[in-house]
Amino acid sequence: MKFGLGLPIDDPARLTHWARRADEGPFSTIGLLDRLAYDNPEPLVTLSLLAGATSRVRVQTEVLLAPLHSTALLAKQTATLDRLSDGRFTLGIGVGGREDDCRAAGIDLHRRGRRLDKQMALLCRAWSGAPYGHGVGPIGPLPARPGGPEVLFGGFAPAALDRVGRFGDGFLGAALPPRYMTGMFRAVEAVWEKWERPGSPRLVAQVNVALGPDDTVDRARRQMGDYYAFTGRADQMTDGMLTTAHAVREAAAAFADIGTDELMFYCWTSDPDQIDRVADAMN
Repeated sequence: MKFGLGLPIDDPARLTHWARRADEGPFSTIGLLDRLAYDNPEPLVTLSLLAGATSRVRVQTEVLLAPLHSTALLAKQTATLDRLSDGRFTLGIGVGGREDDCRAAGIDLHRRGRRLDKQMALLCRAWSGAPYGHGVGPIGPLPARPGGPEVLFGGFAPAALDRVGRFGDGFLGAALPPRYMTGMFRAVEAVWEKWERPGSPRLVAQVNVALGPDDTVDRARRQMGDYYAFTGRADQMTDGMLTTAHAVREAAAAFADIGTDELMFYCWTSDPDQIDRVADAMN
């Protein structure tokens, strides 16, 4: 099982330092979340910078809320990032659920799933080099990976899982402990078989972590609580945060047991020493 690192959003100026330290360590991927009506850096712009600052780790959206984006521009941006990173880009993608994001983007909250389905067909067409549509030529550049960047779908609804079989390379599950995530993984594998896809879907899980002194942990809890306040379950979410090396090792073992291909440790505060603490805990 591989290990990735989710990047904090509270101090964007430090992310280049985070990325370089992760690139020097045991991590396979660095990930960044997406929101529109929130105080976070835009992920595609930021990951482009971080791809240029690194040479080994993959860069991943976790997850990009595609319905908030212009489809043609998104096709160009993602292909460009994949090309410039020499195929190190993973497009984690989902629909989101914040009404304020949808209002800011001018889209219908209740039609975002149908919008994503249409977007995926157009993205796949653009990434293949085919004309984008009637009277519109191809949208370049071609991505480094033939057919487009690796695509992982996030979400828990049946429609989200079905998209893995229709359009994706795998599934990215967040905020569920292993005893519940195993059911999601098995459902994704069943969808994969239903669509008669070759091989197996890539199965990625995300856990929230804060390792360090009390002020680091307390700040992480506040940041995470603010981010998830819209759910009405922020306290429940922060209670699941891993705050000790022992908890990190236990989680890693449990996720490995259910067939996880990669486990993302998402950090919620910009203390960069967490990178070494998480690496040491894994060892």
